[in-house]
Amino acid sequence: MDSRHSCVGLQLVHYYRLSFSGHCQQWNQRHSFHSYACYRIPTSVQLIWAVILAIGMFFLPESPRYLVMKGHLGRAHQAQAKLNRSTIDNENFDTDIEEIIANMELTSKYSSGTYADCFKMGPQKNLFRTLVGIFLQAWQQLTGINFIMYYGTSFLHSSGIQQPFLITIVIYLINVCMTIPGMLLMDKLGRRKILITGAAGMLACQYIIAIIGILMDQSNEVFQKTLVAFVCIFIAFFASTWGPAAWVVTGELYPLAIRAKCMSLSTASNWLWNFALGYATPYMVDPDKGNMGSNVFFLWGSMCIGCLLFAIFCIWETKGLSLEQIDDLVSNSSPISSAKANDALKASQINHDRSHTVKYQSITTGNDNSLR
Repeated sequence: MDSRHSCVGLQLVHYYRLSFSGHCQQWNQRHSFHSYACYRIPTSVQLIWAVILAIGMFFLPESPRYLVMKGHLGRAHQAQAKLNRSTIDNENFDTDIEEIIANMELTSKYSSGTYADCFKMGPQKNLFRTLVGIFLQAWQQLTGINFIMYYGTSFLHSSGIQQPFLITIVIYLINVCMTIPGMLLMDKLGRRKILITGAAGMLACQYIIAIIGILMDQSNEVFQKTLVAFVCIFIAFFASTWGPAAWVVTGELYPLAIRAKCMSLSTASNWLWNFALGYATPYMVDPDKGNMGSNVFFLWGSMCIGCLLFAIFCIWETKGLSLEQIDDLVSNSSPISSAKANDALKASQINHDRSHTVKYQSITTGNDNSLR
């Protein structure tokens, strides 16, 4: 369970790092020597990571689920042991493989799902889960993050901020660094608390930025510092909550039979809203068009209220559960009651592991009555 959000978080860290590198490259082009080397050197440095990734692909192990699906149970046991940092002879080891096999048999029985299956309700609530993923990615984009990332330099400049390009680089750096604590807290606080806290923090920052932009004089140095501070705090909230958590939730929410198709729909939603907001924003804020200025943050703040309500009423608490347990959680609980259901599932798993351990010890000591 821990590896799922860690992998997603690391992927986002690398993505944000590339964005940060690109912005630094632009800064270099504007303020350093004027020759072809000012873009060739930074671009060449990034190729190093591509080469490392390409080489690493040859050593990437197959997942236990894939190996079970292909009938390689021995290799599946070894892969699961490596993921759990345990050994094959561990008394609790067979439980995970048994769950994977049972889930695979169920999936095989009902065959692979189609896109039409994503929009059927049924006992597994496929329709609801599909819509949750689609709207979760939409709300992530509607937080206003891309306004800062795409048009932050222009906004800071129009607000009278000195060296807006340099401040934007700092914003990108905060985005990279704050993703890491988000990863670490994901299984400690839980998905729901992370998303609810993040939405509340972001909406507060958005409204404060909007109010400051309206009430204070742009030539006021205190205004400028306060504005920059709350923009940075907003980025910190996003990068540690909605940035990684939206991808973690959509990555583990769906049933196995339709997981790939639901992920494609939620990812398409993310990029569709990304494009739509990136395209529409200039028409909202440019002086010769909408000329909203700081008022646009009232819009983003209102969208964050939607994020908050969505997290409260539509997100299940899936921390610490296997993919198979998440299916049980969604089928038998509502998002609001999911935290208690989550605890019950984990308690049931602990009892199952204990009984499995007792049986294992009885067999190894020769005290199992069933053997007599």
